[in-house]
Amino acid sequence: MKKLTYGMVGGGPGSFIGEAHRRSISIDSQAQLVAGCFSRSIDKCRITGAELGIDEDRCYASYEEMAKAEAARPDGIDFAVIVVPNVSHYPACKAFLEAGINVSCDKPLCFTSEQGEELVRLAKEKNLLFMVTYTYTGHVTAKHIRQYIADGKLGKIRNVMAEYPQGWLAYEGEWGGKQGEWRCDPKQSGGVNCLGDLGTHVENAVAMMTGLKIKRVLAKMDVVVPGRVLDDNDLVMVEYEGGAIGTYWTSQFAIGADNDLAVRIYGDNGSILWKQTESEKVTIITRDGTTIERHRGNGGIEASAAKYGRLPSGHNEGWLESMGNLYRSLIECIRAKKDGTFTPDMIDFPTVEDGLEGVRFVEACVKSNNNGNVWVDM
Repeated sequence: MKKLTYGMVGGGPGSFIGEAHRRSISIDSQAQLVAGCFSRSIDKCRITGAELGIDEDRCYASYEEMAKAEAARPDGIDFAVIVVPNVSHYPACKAFLEAGINVSCDKPLCFTSEQGEELVRLAKEKNLLFMVTYTYTGHVTAKHIRQYIADGKLGKIRNVMAEYPQGWLAYEGEWGGKQGEWRCDPKQSGGVNCLGDLGTHVENAVAMMTGLKIKRVLAKMDVVVPGRVLDDNDLVMVEYEGGAIGTYWTSQFAIGADNDLAVRIYGDNGSILWKQTESEKVTIITRDGTTIERHRGNGGIEASAAKYGRLPSGHNEGWLESMGNLYRSLIECIRAKKDGTFTPDMIDFPTVEDGLEGVRFVEACVKSNNNGNVWVDM
């Protein structure tokens, strides 16, 4: 089967996330990187291109040039991967959508809901696929939870407790290198730091697993570490449509925490506990208090989730495989579009609409915080 082709915006020298996307896409060997605007410096772009085996004539000085040039080529890219700081998400995504090219964009989708609505509109008008890489939703175990709850096995959800603490920005005067500096810069991050970087993951993970839709939020966004300008610790109370309640916590100064995303879901027929640092298992507690562990690679995993497993049980799969699962679905959908067999139910990745929900969540939390920690409707 002929590989699809893709281009990347960002991911140049010193980029962690760009290399992570490239490695994740390569897991299934179904798409090849053939073009890029890897840096705002054309020299650095060409250096990265040469390292990755990209022809110099497909190393571009800007994403605008890249979108137009690739759209005009008979062998132009099938999709673009956007892995730049938040400030450039919206204009880069818009450029490729307007050029008729499918898009994958890192989260958060953009700065404002108006921008998000524009991207949703463009994707629909152009009949294009648009993925937002909320990586953790690609875990087999996360997909197992989604199916388990959708089948009604947990009963009516009563409460959700979710958190995502990190400790990498815990000290005054330390900015976490290049990755931390732009996140702490309002001009590049969009006026929020911790909530945009981590809180959007929490919102999306809970929405994906439970199917719950947020009705309103009450947020307290703190700036704790001296020298910071943007939030580095957030507490959000949530009310969902249908009556369930929840609490989200994110932090960047929780010393000892790495990427400790965890979700606890309590229904009237049992509970589910999940940690991305132990993503090979799901803990289920039934109505009578019996504790059951389901492990990826074993027969207890729902079939709709198990199909994404690549290794036998006991051979751990992790974060790269999770992102690779999202790209696997995107690539399958693009292929189906090309051969006329695509149906919307094939989509098994976070969409541009999901990205817009994340932006609306951030906006509601900021409004709540700025107005004295009051309830704000989504």
